[in-house]
Amino acid sequence: MSDSPLTHVYRFRVAYQETDGQRRVHHANYLNYFERGRVEMLRDLGHNYKSIEDDGRMLVVAEMNVRYMAPAEFDDCLELTTTVTEVRKVRMRHRYQIHRDGQLLVEADSVIACIDRSGKLTRLPKLDPQPQ
Repeated sequence: MSDSPLTHVYRFRVAYQETDGQRRVHHANYLNYFERGRVEMLRDLGHNYKSIEDDGRMLVVAEMNVRYMAPAEFDDCLELTTTVTEVRKVRMRHRYQIHRDGQLLVEADSVIACIDRSGKLTRLPKLDPQPQ
């Protein structure tokens, strides 16, 4: 990854089981959406998250801050934009924005740390785009 922000867009539809009794997305499900965005970003870069774990490294959430502006509902088509905003030796920061028809519904920031199998911080793998 370079010094410039890396951005990925993932489009999906809200499933019924992701909603509460009012057919609105339960707040905890947004964390799953953010995870999906990070995994799909890696995949589009030519990396497989499973291979990173098989190599003994895990990318774990160290911090997550979420701001909810408006609810998403069952069957909504959503657009999740995931942006890498900073990369350090053992940590990276992401910004997430979820939109429905151009309206910002949720915004979040995370810190993802890289650890080894014993739980010790370790250097991030090289995540530059790979030829497909």
